[in-house]
Amino acid sequence: MWSGRQGRLRPVGCVVEELRCRRREREAALRKARREQQLISKRLLRDDASEEAEGGCVAMILGETEIQHFLRLAQQGTEEKERERALVSLRRGLQHPETQQTFIWLEGSMRTLVGLLTSNQALLQLEAARCLHELSHSEQSAVAEACLPATSYLLTYLSGHSSDFIELCLYTLGNLIVESEAVRRQLLPQGIVPALAACIQSPHLTVLEALGYALSQLLQVKEAPEMIIPSPSADSSVLGSTLPEHILRLLQPGPKLNLGVAVEFAWCLHYIICSQVDNTLLISHGGLSTLGLLLLDMAGAVQRTEDTGLELLACPVLRCLSNLLTEAAMEVVGGQNQLEDERVVAALFILLQFFLQKQPSLLPEGLWLLNNLTANSPSFCTSLLSMDLIEPLLQLLPVSNVVSILVLTVLCNVAEKGPAYCQRLWPGPLLSCLIGTLAFPDIEVVGQSLELLQLLFLYQPEAAKDFLQQSGVQVLERHQEEAQLQDRVRALQQTALHQ
Repeated sequence: MWSGRQGRLRPVGCVVEELRCRRREREAALRKARREQQLISKRLLRDDASEEAEGGCVAMILGETEIQHFLRLAQQGTEEKERERALVSLRRGLQHPETQQTFIWLEGSMRTLVGLLTSNQALLQLEAARCLHELSHSEQSAVAEACLPATSYLLTYLSGHSSDFIELCLYTLGNLIVESEAVRRQLLPQGIVPALAACIQSPHLTVLEALGYALSQLLQVKEAPEMIIPSPSADSSVLGSTLPEHILRLLQPGPKLNLGVAVEFAWCLHYIICSQVDNTLLISHGGLSTLGLLLLDMAGAVQRTEDTGLELLACPVLRCLSNLLTEAAMEVVGGQNQLEDERVVAALFILLQFFLQKQPSLLPEGLWLLNNLTANSPSFCTSLLSMDLIEPLLQLLPVSNVVSILVLTVLCNVAEKGPAYCQRLWPGPLLSCLIGTLAFPDIEVVGQSLELLQLLFLYQPEAAKDFLQQSGVQVLERHQEEAQLQDRVRALQQTALHQ
Protein backbone atom coordinates (compact mmCIF):
# COMPACT_ATOMS: atom_id res chain seq x y z
CA MET A 1 0.00 0.00 0.00
CA TRP A 2 2.89 2.33 0.76
CA SER A 3 5.23 3.21 -2.11
CA GLY A 4 7.21 6.02 -3.72
CA ARG A 5 7.41 9.28 -1.80
CA GLN A 6 5.15 7.92 0.90
CA GLY A 7 7.63 5.17 1.68
CA ARG A 8 9.23 7.16 4.44
CA LEU A 9 6.04 7.09 6.45
CA ARG A 10 5.28 4.23 8.78
CA PRO A 11 2.25 2.27 7.59
CA VAL A 12 -0.84 3.01 9.63
CA GLY A 13 -1.02 -0.65 10.55
CA CYS A 14 2.36 -0.32 12.26
CA VAL A 15 1.26 2.77 14.13
CA VAL A 16 -1.94 1.04 15.24
CA GLU A 17 0.13 -1.93 16.39
CA GLU A 18 2.43 0.41 18.32
CA LEU A 19 -0.61 1.96 19.98
CA ARG A 20 -1.88 -1.49 20.84
CA CYS A 21 1.47 -2.38 22.38
CA ARG A 22 1.35 0.78 24.45
CA ARG A 23 -2.22 -0.08 25.35
CA ARG A 24 -1.16 -3.54 26.55
CA GLU A 25 1.56 -1.94 28.66
CA ARG A 26 -0.95 0.52 30.14
CA GLU A 27 -3.41 -2.29 30.79
CA ALA A 28 -0.72 -4.34 32.51
CA ALA A 29 0.14 -1.34 34.68
CA LEU A 30 -3.56 -0.80 35.41
CA ARG A 31 -4.07 -4.43 36.37
CA LYS A 32 -0.99 -4.29 38.59
CA ALA A 33 -2.20 -1.08 40.25
CA ARG A 34 -5.68 -2.52 40.80
CA ARG A 35 -4.22 -5.74 42.17
CA GLU A 36 -2.01 -3.83 44.62
CA GLN A 37 -4.94 -1.66 45.62
CA GLN A 38 -7.05 -4.78 46.27
CA LEU A 39 -4.36 -6.06 48.60
CA ILE A 40 -4.95 -3.14 50.94
CA SER A 41 -8.62 -2.54 50.14
CA LYS A 42 -10.28 -5.61 51.55
CA ARG A 43 -13.96 -6.08 52.22
CA LEU A 44 -15.26 -5.69 55.74
CA LEU A 45 -18.63 -7.25 56.41
CA ARG A 46 -20.28 -5.77 59.48
CA ASP A 47 -23.87 -5.92 60.64
CA ASP A 48 -24.88 -2.27 61.14
CA ALA A 49 -28.01 -3.28 63.06
CA SER A 50 -25.92 -5.41 65.37
CA GLU A 51 -23.46 -2.58 65.91
CA GLU A 52 -26.31 -0.26 66.87
CA ALA A 53 -27.78 -2.84 69.20
CA GLU A 54 -24.41 -3.06 70.95
CA GLY A 55 -24.72 0.59 71.86
CA GLY A 56 -22.70 2.21 69.08
CA CYS A 57 -19.86 2.87 71.55
CA VAL A 58 -16.26 3.11 70.42
CA ALA A 59 -14.50 -0.24 70.69
CA MET A 60 -11.65 -0.27 73.19
CA ILE A 61 -8.13 -1.49 72.51
CA LEU A 62 -7.69 -4.73 74.42
CA GLY A 63 -4.56 -5.85 76.24
CA GLU A 64 -3.46 -9.41 77.01
CA THR A 65 -5.48 -9.58 80.21
CA GLU A 66 -8.74 -8.50 78.56
CA ILE A 67 -8.22 -10.84 75.60
CA GLN A 68 -7.57 -13.78 77.91
CA HIS A 69 -10.60 -12.86 80.02
CA PHE A 70 -12.98 -12.76 77.02
CA LEU A 71 -11.59 -15.98 75.58
CA ARG A 72 -11.98 -17.74 78.93
CA LEU A 73 -15.57 -16.52 79.28
CA ALA A 74 -16.37 -17.55 75.71
CA GLN A 75 -14.91 -20.99 76.31
CA GLN A 76 -16.07 -21.70 79.86
CA GLY A 77 -19.00 -19.37 80.57
CA THR A 78 -22.00 -20.96 82.24
CA GLU A 79 -24.58 -19.37 79.93
CA GLU A 80 -24.57 -19.26 76.14
CA LYS A 81 -25.52 -15.56 76.11
CA GLU A 82 -22.59 -14.77 78.40
CA ARG A 83 -20.22 -16.66 76.11
CA GLU A 84 -21.62 -14.91 73.05
CA ARG A 85 -21.26 -11.46 74.67
CA ALA A 86 -17.62 -12.25 75.46
CA LEU A 87 -16.93 -12.98 71.81
CA VAL A 88 -18.78 -9.83 70.76
CA SER A 89 -16.51 -7.80 73.07
CA LEU A 90 -13.45 -9.55 71.67
CA ARG A 91 -14.58 -8.95 68.11
CA ARG A 92 -15.10 -5.25 68.76
CA GLY A 93 -11.61 -5.02 70.24
CA LEU A 94 -10.16 -6.77 67.20
CA GLN A 95 -11.26 -3.83 65.07
CA HIS A 96 -8.04 -2.17 66.32
CA PRO A 97 -4.66 -3.14 64.79
CA GLU A 98 -3.09 -2.98 68.25
CA THR A 99 -5.49 -5.59 69.60
CA GLN A 100 -4.93 -7.77 66.53
CA GLN A 101 -1.18 -7.79 67.12
CA THR A 102 -1.59 -8.60 70.78
CA PHE A 103 -4.05 -11.38 69.96
CA ILE A 104 -1.89 -13.23 67.42
CA TRP A 105 1.16 -13.22 69.70
CA LEU A 106 -0.79 -14.38 72.73
CA GLU A 107 -0.17 -18.09 73.21
CA GLY A 108 -3.21 -20.28 72.66
CA SER A 109 -5.49 -17.44 71.52
CA MET A 110 -5.94 -18.64 67.93
CA ARG A 111 -6.31 -22.25 69.04
CA THR A 112 -9.12 -21.21 71.40
CA LEU A 113 -10.82 -19.13 68.69
CA VAL A 114 -10.66 -22.03 66.22
CA GLY A 115 -12.12 -24.29 68.88
CA LEU A 116 -15.08 -21.93 69.24
CA LEU A 117 -15.40 -21.76 65.45
CA THR A 118 -15.77 -25.54 65.34
CA SER A 119 -18.16 -25.79 68.29
CA ASN A 120 -21.66 -27.18 67.86
CA GLN A 121 -23.32 -23.93 68.96
CA ALA A 122 -24.31 -21.83 65.95
CA LEU A 123 -24.22 -18.43 67.67
CA LEU A 124 -20.73 -19.03 69.06
CA GLN A 125 -19.57 -20.28 65.66
CA LEU A 126 -20.90 -17.14 64.00
CA GLU A 127 -19.23 -14.77 66.50
CA ALA A 128 -15.93 -16.67 66.27
CA ALA A 129 -16.13 -16.35 62.47
CA ARG A 130 -16.75 -12.62 62.85
CA CYS A 131 -13.63 -12.35 65.01
CA LEU A 132 -11.65 -14.08 62.26
CA HIS A 133 -13.19 -11.74 59.72
CA GLU A 134 -11.92 -8.72 61.67
CA LEU A 135 -8.46 -10.30 61.73
CA SER A 136 -8.60 -11.01 57.99
CA HIS A 137 -9.11 -7.31 57.33
CA SER A 138 -5.72 -6.49 58.81
CA GLU A 139 -3.07 -5.00 56.54
CA GLN A 140 -0.36 -7.02 58.29
CA SER A 141 0.61 -10.27 56.58
CA ALA A 142 1.56 -11.74 59.99
CA VAL A 143 -2.06 -11.44 61.09
CA ALA A 144 -3.29 -13.24 57.97
CA GLU A 145 -0.77 -16.05 58.46
CA ALA A 146 -1.82 -16.39 62.08
CA CYS A 147 -5.27 -17.30 60.75
CA LEU A 148 -3.88 -20.33 58.87
CA PRO A 149 -5.28 -22.89 61.36
CA ALA A 150 -8.80 -21.60 60.65
CA THR A 151 -8.72 -21.60 56.85
CA SER A 152 -9.45 -25.29 56.32
CA TYR A 153 -12.56 -24.95 58.52
CA LEU A 154 -13.70 -21.84 56.68
CA LEU A 155 -13.35 -23.82 53.46
CA THR A 156 -15.38 -26.71 54.87
CA TYR A 157 -18.17 -24.42 56.00
CA LEU A 158 -18.72 -23.22 52.43
CA SER A 159 -20.79 -26.35 51.96
CA GLY A 160 -23.03 -25.49 54.93
CA HIS A 161 -26.66 -24.44 54.99
CA SER A 162 -26.55 -20.93 56.49
CA SER A 163 -26.21 -18.36 53.71
CA ASP A 164 -25.12 -15.68 56.20
CA PHE A 165 -22.36 -17.91 57.55
CA ILE A 166 -21.19 -18.91 54.05
CA GLU A 167 -21.12 -15.25 53.00
CA LEU A 168 -18.96 -14.37 56.02
CA CYS A 169 -16.57 -17.27 55.32
CA LEU A 170 -16.20 -16.20 51.67
CA TYR A 171 -15.35 -12.60 52.49
CA THR A 172 -12.88 -13.77 55.15
CA LEU A 173 -11.19 -16.16 52.73
CA GLY A 174 -11.11 -13.46 50.05
CA ASN A 175 -9.32 -11.13 52.43
CA LEU A 176 -6.80 -13.77 53.51
CA ILE A 177 -6.05 -15.00 49.99
CA VAL A 178 -4.51 -11.76 48.80
CA GLU A 179 -2.56 -11.03 51.95
CA SER A 180 -0.63 -14.25 52.38
CA GLU A 181 1.05 -16.63 49.97
CA ALA A 182 1.21 -19.14 52.83
CA VAL A 183 -2.60 -19.07 53.02
CA ARG A 184 -2.83 -19.74 49.29
CA ARG A 185 -0.32 -22.59 49.48
CA GLN A 186 -2.52 -24.21 52.09
CA LEU A 187 -5.89 -23.55 50.47
CA LEU A 188 -5.08 -24.64 46.90
CA PRO A 189 -4.28 -28.30 47.73
CA GLN A 190 -7.26 -28.34 50.09
CA GLY A 191 -9.53 -27.62 47.13
CA ILE A 192 -10.53 -23.98 47.28
CA VAL A 193 -11.31 -23.89 43.55
CA PRO A 194 -13.75 -26.86 43.64
CA ALA A 195 -15.29 -25.38 46.82
CA LEU A 196 -15.87 -22.05 45.08
CA ALA A 197 -17.23 -23.86 42.02
CA ALA A 198 -19.78 -25.59 44.27
CA CYS A 199 -20.82 -22.27 45.82
CA ILE A 200 -21.58 -20.68 42.46
CA GLN A 201 -24.79 -22.67 42.23
CA SER A 202 -26.16 -21.07 45.41
CA PRO A 203 -29.61 -19.47 45.06
CA HIS A 204 -28.62 -16.69 47.48
CA LEU A 205 -27.47 -13.43 45.86
CA THR A 206 -25.45 -12.40 48.92
CA VAL A 207 -23.49 -15.64 48.69
CA LEU A 208 -22.90 -15.18 44.96
CA GLU A 209 -21.64 -11.62 45.42
CA ALA A 210 -19.29 -12.75 48.20
CA LEU A 211 -18.14 -15.63 46.00
CA GLY A 212 -17.41 -13.25 43.14
CA TYR A 213 -15.28 -11.16 45.47
CA ALA A 214 -13.33 -14.14 46.82
CA LEU A 215 -12.76 -15.55 43.34
CA SER A 216 -11.63 -12.19 41.95
CA GLN A 217 -9.10 -11.96 44.78
CA LEU A 218 -7.80 -15.41 43.93
CA LEU A 219 -7.57 -14.61 40.22
CA GLN A 220 -5.49 -11.49 40.86
CA VAL A 221 -2.64 -13.12 42.77
CA LYS A 222 0.72 -13.29 41.03
CA GLU A 223 0.71 -17.07 40.58
CA ALA A 224 -2.83 -17.21 39.14
CA PRO A 225 -1.85 -17.48 35.43
CA GLU A 226 0.49 -20.40 36.14
CA MET A 227 -1.08 -22.28 39.06
CA ILE A 228 -4.74 -21.33 39.51
CA ILE A 229 -6.35 -20.54 36.16
CA PRO A 230 -4.91 -23.37 33.98
CA SER A 231 -5.45 -25.95 32.71
CA PRO A 232 -8.81 -27.03 31.30
CA SER A 233 -8.07 -30.68 32.11
CA ALA A 234 -7.36 -30.16 35.83
CA ASP A 235 -10.36 -30.21 38.18
CA SER A 236 -8.51 -28.05 40.71
CA SER A 237 -8.00 -25.23 38.19
CA VAL A 238 -10.47 -22.49 37.37
CA LEU A 239 -10.66 -23.34 33.65
CA GLY A 240 -10.96 -27.04 34.45
CA SER A 241 -13.96 -26.43 36.72
CA THR A 242 -17.50 -25.39 35.94
CA LEU A 243 -16.73 -21.80 36.98
CA PRO A 244 -16.34 -20.28 33.46
CA GLU A 245 -19.72 -21.46 32.19
CA HIS A 246 -21.46 -20.43 35.43
CA ILE A 247 -19.76 -17.00 35.34
CA LEU A 248 -21.12 -16.47 31.83
CA ARG A 249 -24.54 -17.67 32.98
CA LEU A 250 -24.58 -15.06 35.74
CA LEU A 251 -23.68 -12.38 33.18
CA GLN A 252 -26.54 -13.19 30.84
CA PRO A 253 -28.91 -10.21 30.55
CA GLY A 254 -32.47 -10.56 31.67
CA PRO A 255 -34.72 -10.14 34.71
CA LYS A 256 -32.51 -12.45 36.80
CA LEU A 257 -29.36 -10.38 36.27
CA ASN A 258 -28.23 -8.89 39.58
CA LEU A 259 -25.96 -5.85 39.27
CA GLY A 260 -23.83 -6.55 42.36
CA VAL A 261 -23.26 -10.17 41.37
CA ALA A 262 -22.62 -9.27 37.73
CA VAL A 263 -20.00 -6.65 38.63
CA GLU A 264 -18.00 -9.13 40.74
CA PHE A 265 -18.07 -11.88 38.13
CA ALA A 266 -17.36 -9.51 35.24
CA TRP A 267 -14.09 -8.64 37.00
CA CYS A 268 -13.45 -12.37 37.51
CA LEU A 269 -13.90 -12.90 33.78
CA HIS A 270 -11.62 -9.97 33.05
CA TYR A 271 -8.78 -11.47 35.11
CA ILE A 272 -9.23 -14.87 33.45
CA ILE A 273 -9.11 -13.30 29.98
CA CYS A 274 -6.07 -11.18 30.85
CA SER A 275 -4.19 -14.32 31.91
CA GLN A 276 -4.38 -15.43 28.24
CA VAL A 277 -4.29 -19.05 29.34
CA ASP A 278 -7.09 -20.29 27.08
CA ASN A 279 -9.49 -17.62 25.87
CA THR A 280 -10.73 -19.89 23.11
CA LEU A 281 -12.46 -21.88 25.84
CA LEU A 282 -14.39 -18.79 26.92
CA ILE A 283 -15.32 -18.03 23.33
CA SER A 284 -16.51 -21.60 22.83
CA HIS A 285 -18.74 -21.21 25.90
CA GLY A 286 -20.38 -18.21 24.18
CA GLY A 287 -18.35 -15.48 25.87
CA LEU A 288 -18.55 -13.06 22.96
CA SER A 289 -22.27 -13.44 22.42
CA THR A 290 -23.03 -13.20 26.16
CA LEU A 291 -20.96 -10.04 26.58
CA GLY A 292 -22.37 -8.57 23.37
CA LEU A 293 -25.94 -9.09 24.58
CA LEU A 294 -24.99 -7.63 27.96
CA LEU A 295 -23.62 -4.55 26.19
CA LEU A 296 -26.94 -4.14 24.37
CA ASP A 297 -28.80 -4.54 27.67
CA MET A 298 -26.67 -1.89 29.38
CA ALA A 299 -27.25 0.55 26.53
CA GLY A 300 -31.00 0.02 26.86
CA ALA A 301 -30.83 0.55 30.62
CA VAL A 302 -29.01 3.89 30.41
CA GLN A 303 -31.60 5.07 27.90
CA ARG A 304 -34.43 4.22 30.28
CA THR A 305 -33.02 5.84 33.39
CA GLU A 306 -30.12 8.06 34.38
CA ASP A 307 -29.43 6.40 37.72
CA THR A 308 -28.56 2.83 36.72
CA GLY A 309 -25.27 2.14 38.47
CA LEU A 310 -24.28 0.27 35.31
CA GLU A 311 -21.08 2.26 34.95
CA LEU A 312 -19.66 -0.14 37.58
CA LEU A 313 -20.41 -3.05 35.27
CA ALA A 314 -19.45 -1.28 32.06
CA CYS A 315 -15.70 -1.13 32.73
CA PRO A 316 -15.03 -4.88 33.12
CA VAL A 317 -17.53 -5.80 30.38
CA LEU A 318 -15.88 -3.44 27.88
CA ARG A 319 -12.44 -4.77 28.77
CA CYS A 320 -13.57 -8.39 28.46
CA LEU A 321 -15.06 -7.76 25.02
CA SER A 322 -12.02 -5.78 23.85
CA ASN A 323 -9.58 -8.48 24.89
CA LEU A 324 -11.64 -11.40 23.55
CA LEU A 325 -11.90 -9.63 20.20
CA THR A 326 -8.11 -9.64 19.89
CA GLU A 327 -8.01 -13.42 19.96
CA ALA A 328 -6.97 -14.93 16.66
CA ALA A 329 -9.21 -17.87 17.54
CA MET A 330 -12.21 -15.66 16.99
CA GLU A 331 -11.77 -16.18 13.25
CA VAL A 332 -12.54 -19.89 13.54
CA VAL A 333 -15.36 -19.73 16.07
CA GLY A 334 -18.85 -20.43 14.78
CA GLY A 335 -21.16 -17.63 13.74
CA GLN A 336 -23.31 -17.98 16.84
CA ASN A 337 -20.50 -16.40 18.85
CA GLN A 338 -20.01 -13.40 16.60
CA LEU A 339 -21.26 -9.95 17.48
CA GLU A 340 -23.98 -8.34 15.39
CA ASP A 341 -22.42 -5.25 13.81
CA GLU A 342 -24.97 -2.48 13.88
CA ARG A 343 -26.56 -3.38 17.20
CA VAL A 344 -23.21 -3.52 19.00
CA VAL A 345 -21.91 -0.31 17.43
CA ALA A 346 -25.15 1.55 18.15
CA ALA A 347 -25.17 0.30 21.76
CA LEU A 348 -21.55 1.31 22.21
CA PHE A 349 -22.28 4.87 21.05
CA ILE A 350 -25.20 5.12 23.45
CA LEU A 351 -22.82 4.16 26.25
CA LEU A 352 -20.15 6.59 25.02
CA GLN A 353 -22.65 9.45 25.21
CA PHE A 354 -23.64 8.30 28.70
CA PHE A 355 -19.99 8.16 29.80
CA LEU A 356 -19.39 11.63 28.36
CA GLN A 357 -22.09 13.02 30.64
CA LYS A 358 -21.70 10.83 33.73
CA GLN A 359 -18.34 9.05 33.75
CA PRO A 360 -15.75 10.47 31.31
CA SER A 361 -13.04 8.20 32.72
CA LEU A 362 -14.79 5.27 30.99
CA LEU A 363 -14.60 6.82 27.52
CA PRO A 364 -11.19 5.22 26.76
CA GLU A 365 -12.60 1.79 27.67
CA GLY A 366 -15.43 2.18 25.17
CA LEU A 367 -13.13 3.57 22.49
CA TRP A 368 -10.64 0.71 22.89
CA LEU A 369 -13.52 -1.66 22.19
CA LEU A 370 -14.51 0.39 19.14
CA ASN A 371 -10.89 0.29 18.00
CA ASN A 372 -10.78 -3.50 18.28
CA LEU A 373 -14.14 -3.82 16.54
CA THR A 374 -13.03 -1.74 13.55
CA ALA A 375 -9.38 -2.78 13.27
CA ASN A 376 -9.95 -5.83 11.08
CA SER A 377 -13.62 -5.61 10.23
CA PRO A 378 -14.90 -3.70 7.18
CA SER A 379 -18.47 -4.43 8.31
CA PHE A 380 -18.02 -2.59 11.61
CA CYS A 381 -16.46 0.32 9.72
CA THR A 382 -19.43 0.31 7.37
CA SER A 383 -21.75 0.42 10.40
CA LEU A 384 -20.02 3.56 11.66
CA LEU A 385 -20.56 5.26 8.33
CA SER A 386 -24.07 4.04 7.59
CA MET A 387 -25.35 5.12 11.02
CA ASP A 388 -23.76 8.60 10.68
CA LEU A 389 -21.62 8.08 13.77
CA ILE A 390 -18.49 9.84 12.57
CA GLU A 391 -19.65 13.27 13.76
CA PRO A 392 -20.55 12.03 17.30
CA LEU A 393 -17.13 10.38 17.35
CA LEU A 394 -15.40 13.63 16.41
CA GLN A 395 -17.22 15.42 19.23
CA LEU A 396 -15.15 13.37 21.68
CA LEU A 397 -11.82 14.76 20.43
CA PRO A 398 -11.54 17.63 22.97
CA VAL A 399 -12.10 15.38 26.02
CA SER A 400 -8.48 14.38 26.58
CA ASN A 401 -5.30 13.39 24.73
CA VAL A 402 -5.95 9.70 25.36
CA VAL A 403 -9.48 9.99 23.98
CA SER A 404 -8.23 11.99 20.97
CA ILE A 405 -5.66 9.33 20.09
CA LEU A 406 -8.27 6.59 20.29
CA VAL A 407 -10.80 8.50 18.20
CA LEU A 408 -8.15 9.14 15.55
CA THR A 409 -7.09 5.49 15.64
CA VAL A 410 -10.66 4.36 15.00
CA LEU A 411 -10.87 6.79 12.07
CA CYS A 412 -7.60 5.38 10.72
CA ASN A 413 -9.13 1.91 10.92
CA VAL A 414 -11.99 3.15 8.74
CA ALA A 415 -9.78 5.06 6.30
CA GLU A 416 -7.33 2.22 5.71
CA LYS A 417 -10.19 0.08 4.33
CA GLY A 418 -9.81 1.96 1.04
CA PRO A 419 -11.18 4.64 -1.30
CA ALA A 420 -14.87 3.84 -0.78
CA TYR A 421 -14.52 4.42 2.95
CA CYS A 422 -12.44 7.58 2.60
CA GLN A 423 -14.96 8.95 0.15
CA ARG A 424 -17.65 8.68 2.81
CA LEU A 425 -15.40 10.26 5.44
CA TRP A 426 -14.80 13.31 3.27
CA PRO A 427 -16.19 15.96 2.94
CA GLY A 428 -17.64 16.77 6.32
CA PRO A 429 -16.44 18.12 9.67
CA LEU A 430 -13.34 15.93 9.59
CA LEU A 431 -11.04 18.50 7.96
CA SER A 432 -11.59 21.26 10.52
CA CYS A 433 -11.25 18.73 13.33
CA LEU A 434 -7.95 17.44 11.99
CA ILE A 435 -6.56 20.94 11.56
CA GLY A 436 -7.56 21.45 15.19
CA THR A 437 -5.82 18.29 16.42
CA LEU A 438 -2.66 19.26 14.55
CA ALA A 439 -2.51 22.24 16.90
CA PHE A 440 -2.52 19.96 19.96
CA PRO A 441 0.69 20.05 22.02
CA ASP A 442 0.62 16.24 22.45
CA ILE A 443 2.95 14.56 19.93
CA GLU A 444 0.97 11.31 19.86
CA VAL A 445 -2.23 13.16 18.95
CA VAL A 446 -0.46 15.04 16.16
CA GLY A 447 1.23 11.87 14.92
CA GLN A 448 -2.05 10.00 14.70
CA SER A 449 -3.62 12.96 12.90
CA LEU A 450 -0.79 12.79 10.34
CA GLU A 451 -1.41 9.10 9.77
CA LEU A 452 -5.10 9.73 9.15
CA LEU A 453 -4.38 12.57 6.75
CA GLN A 454 -1.91 10.42 4.83
CA LEU A 455 -4.57 7.75 4.28
CA LEU A 456 -7.13 10.32 3.22
CA PHE A 457 -4.76 11.94 0.76
CA LEU A 458 -3.94 8.56 -0.78
CA TYR A 459 -7.51 7.40 -1.20
CA GLN A 460 -9.35 10.72 -1.57
CA PRO A 461 -7.34 13.31 -3.54
CA GLU A 462 -9.97 15.99 -2.86
CA ALA A 463 -8.96 15.83 0.78
CA ALA A 464 -5.46 17.06 -0.05
CA LYS A 465 -6.87 19.96 -2.09
CA ASP A 466 -9.24 20.96 0.71
CA PHE A 467 -6.38 20.73 3.18
CA LEU A 468 -4.25 23.12 1.13
CA GLN A 469 -7.13 25.57 0.76
CA GLN A 470 -7.56 25.61 4.56
CA SER A 471 -3.88 26.60 5.07
CA GLY A 472 -3.06 23.06 6.16
CA VAL A 473 0.58 23.27 5.03
CA GLN A 474 1.15 26.23 7.34
CA VAL A 475 -0.30 24.22 10.20
CA LEU A 476 2.10 21.37 9.42
CA GLU A 477 5.06 23.76 9.52
CA ARG A 478 4.59 24.11 13.28
CA HIS A 479 5.85 20.55 13.69
CA GLN A 480 8.82 20.60 11.30
CA GLU A 481 11.26 20.87 14.19
CA GLU A 482 9.75 17.99 16.18
CA ALA A 483 12.27 15.16 15.85
CA GLN A 484 9.59 12.45 16.16
CA LEU A 485 7.37 14.05 13.51
CA GLN A 486 9.78 15.57 10.99
CA ASP A 487 9.76 12.74 8.45
CA ARG A 488 6.01 12.32 8.54
CA VAL A 489 5.38 16.06 8.24
CA ARG A 490 7.71 16.31 5.26
CA ALA A 491 6.17 13.30 3.51
CA LEU A 492 2.66 14.60 4.09
CA GLN A 493 3.56 18.03 2.71
CA GLN A 494 4.93 16.38 -0.43
CA THR A 495 1.84 14.20 -0.81
CA ALA A 496 -0.48 17.20 -0.47
CA LEU A 497 1.47 19.31 -2.95
CA HIS A 498 1.67 16.57 -5.60
CA GLN A 499 -1.98 15.54 -5.62
